[in-house]
Formats: sequence, C-alpha cells, structure tokens
Amino acid sequence: MDCATSNHNSLLGLSFLTNHMSEEFIVGSKVRVVALPPYIKTADPMPMLRPPDVIQLGEEGIVLDRRPGGYWGVRFSRGAFLIDSQYIESVDKLPENHDV
Repeated sequence: MDCATSNHNSLLGLSFLTNHMSEEFIVGSKVRVVALPPYIKTADPMPMLRPPDVIQLGEEGIVLDRRPGGYWGVRFSRGAFLIDSQYIESVDKLPENHDV
C-alpha cells in the first residue's frame, strides 16, 4: 500500500468517526427533544432515574452544561435533566435543504 492510499484510507476513517461523534451544543443554547430515551436522569448532585414522560417529544430546553459520557444538562419545563446528545438537536440548526 503506497503512502497516498494509506492517507486516503486514514482520512476516510476520520470522516466516519467525525460523522458519528456526539453533537456539541453551546451552553445557554436552545435544544429540542427529537426522540425519547427509555428513561431520563435528573441533573441533581445525585441523579435519579425518572420515566421518559417527564419530558415531551418536541419540547425545547436550555443547555446548562456538558457532562461525561455524552450527556448534557438541560433545563426543561419540569426540571433539569441529563440527556444523551442523540436525543436532542439544536433549535438554531438550519434545515438541510435550506438554501443560503
């Protein structure tokens, strides 16, 4: 395998990893729930598991902080919860078919 092929394969691998990393959000920004997790954790000093119906699909909240393991602290109408980035999206995100 020559150097060019090796570099190309490395870049493809990097692209794959970048596309599958958890999304980053800015503290203070608005996010929307796009899927409900099987359970949700409170953002208390000692988190407790709660049923997913404490938040609603489509509900918007404010990002409070970043937590280990891909979790974000988000304030919703019924309290602050830890939610994995796969279940939320940025409200400020432009639609993919949006013409600029």
